[in-house]
Amino acid sequence: MTHDAHRVMSVRRGGNMRRVMTVTALIAAAGLMTACGGSGGDGDEKERAGGSTAASSSEASSEASSEGEDKTYEVTLEVGGQGKSSVYYTLGTNSNEQVTLPWKKTGKMTLNPTERKVGILVSVVPGPVKLSNGQLGAAPCSITVDGKKVVEDEGGVEGAHTCEYTLN
Repeated sequence: MTHDAHRVMSVRRGGNMRRVMTVTALIAAAGLMTACGGSGGDGDEKERAGGSTAASSSEASSEASSEGEDKTYEVTLEVGGQGKSSVYYTLGTNSNEQVTLPWKKTGKMTLNPTERKVGILVSVVPGPVKLSNGQLGAAPCSITVDGKKVVEDEGGVEGAHTCEYTLN
């Protein structure tokens, strides 16, 4: 390498190092702001607007406490049809069973605040069954959460037949 090529490489390395240091500093600053509340306000703006900081603080703490608690859901997976079939499902863990239809599985899932923010997938994939027209096709499926049906698929021959729902 020539002397100029070495100088260019050292400048590039220095530029990369500056970028790494800048990104690291930004990440550290974001972390500190998040840990300290991040808004930078002292509550005077709410008082000037006619609001009470005491009321807004209690509202914020009740919101934070409900967001900071675990939540339990009752989830029911169902596959319709007749005969025997395989069923693949995700209800906390992944499982595959050979079942007699109609089939139903109910479980409780408790999500912590982080899982609720991101969401946890529950699903059921029915195996093939003999349909009323004599063809093989996917069995109908559904998912119910806390007594409310949230997903339903009629099954059939064409298309992908899966019931999926994200708890949050």
